[in-house]
Amino acid sequence: MNRKLSPFWTLFILTGLNLFNYLDRFVLSAVLTPLQKELGLTDGQAGTIGTAFMLGYFVTSPFFGLLGDRLERKWLIALGIFIWSLGTMLTGFAGGFVALLWYRVMVGVGEASYATISPSLISDTFGADRRNNALTIFYVAIPVGAALGNIMGGEIAAYSSWRTAFVWAGAPGLALALVLLPFREPERGQAEGGIDPHAAKPTARDVLKLLIIPDYLLVVLGYAAYTFAMGGFAHWAPTFLQRAHGVPVDKAGQFFGTVLVVSGLVGTMAGGFAATAWQRRNRAGYALTLAFSVFAAVPAAFMAFLFQARLPAMSCLAAAMFLLFLSTGPVNTLILETVPLNLRASAMAVSIFMIHLFGELWSPKIVGQLSDASNLQQAVLILPCALVIGGALWLALALKTMLRARATRMQGRELSAPSAAP
Repeated sequence: MNRKLSPFWTLFILTGLNLFNYLDRFVLSAVLTPLQKELGLTDGQAGTIGTAFMLGYFVTSPFFGLLGDRLERKWLIALGIFIWSLGTMLTGFAGGFVALLWYRVMVGVGEASYATISPSLISDTFGADRRNNALTIFYVAIPVGAALGNIMGGEIAAYSSWRTAFVWAGAPGLALALVLLPFREPERGQAEGGIDPHAAKPTARDVLKLLIIPDYLLVVLGYAAYTFAMGGFAHWAPTFLQRAHGVPVDKAGQFFGTVLVVSGLVGTMAGGFAATAWQRRNRAGYALTLAFSVFAAVPAAFMAFLFQARLPAMSCLAAAMFLLFLSTGPVNTLILETVPLNLRASAMAVSIFMIHLFGELWSPKIVGQLSDASNLQQAVLILPCALVIGGALWLALALKTMLRARATRMQGRELSAPSAAP
């Protein structure tokens, strides 16, 4: 059987797999305390576990991106799901720190394959008028999967053990890896009429040329600044509430977790569908949504860190997170639509590599060092400053797009105008 999936079922399956992707990733945070206790790990070693995952994830993403533009993608997706699921299960059998690191690297490698390639399948299935909405739904799986990973991991660990939590989280993926194999994947560029079958397959040199595409570079550099801020928020926000406002540890975690899920779900959906409507009226609609979301989040973030009263500070933090999640759908749509059709998987891979290398890989450490030099309430002010940089880059993209659209309209009018009489 090699039937073609309908767009609905393609999106449904890929979104479901993405949910398991983030569920498996976030089980670790739910069971970190009992894991540390049993294996005798320090906080520094516990932090290194996350670094191991991130290295497996973003370092290998360009490799999978190039393969995704050259080979049949459903097999690469299946391989990625199998590797991350096996790595998750093996984490439950880790006998020591070194083994644990290797298993988390496996999870990162598997997720890199899926994260770089699956959006290109969606972009080839849905035309430009529906693509952003489809990608928005796909990325809603991030906050939902993260929440389920924390909930499931915590519940299973409470009733059994942290090891059992990893085994049960990873087991479904071993079967789900096969779900796409019986079906025919969409042709590359199918939504735009397809790619010339005789065209040469992209090479590593072609991938490097992505970095000289102005629109793509503006999207990705803005995304790196955005990710720098988001990484710092995710790492330090609960601790900030504890130190600056005396919120108990469990209450701070519950508040930030709830805000992350609700704002992630509602913000991603609202931003994605609003951006699609704006894009239909204005060719810069996606970029304008990005710029608006981060510029609106800047004052909310500053107030969240500067207010002395607990309730206003927590309310502003929630508002800032909601506004930032408005960008999730359109930023990924622009990554795919600003590059040649045959380089979409590579574009996603290079983006993943750059936003992690220049973004969240460093922001928690930089905030920590600034906090050591002064205090945490001053140190976190660097995060909304990073948002200003990201917003400026995205606003530049919006203005560039509007100017280009205006020039195209002017040229069209000149061509359609009747020639002057002799």
